Amino acid sequence: MTKADIVANISENLGLEKTEVQGTVEAFMKEVKDSLESGENVYLRGFGSFIIKKRAEKTGRNISKNTTIKIPAHNIPAFKPSKVFLEGVKEKVKVND
Repeated sequence: MTKADIVANISENLGLEKTEVQGTVEAFMKEVKDSLESGENVYLRGFGSFIIKKRAEKTGRNISKNTTIKIPAHNIPAFKPSKVFLEGVKEKVKVND
């Protein structure tokens, strides 16, 4: 599902113009991004949390030059689903073998 699909579905379900819904969806994504960039986690009860995870410093390899490189510690954004969300996916989505 893409952002356009989300906008279309919400627009259809609520009877709103797609441009209004698109503005709202983009504003939501901007707020989440801005919060994470400022070091704040975002908690959406019943849905999940957008959190900042710290990656430790590690050693990597540059395969093309066959050298060892040091990858510094850094932060990455991550999503942690709520228990309700997680259980719903576990129950409704079949495992592909």
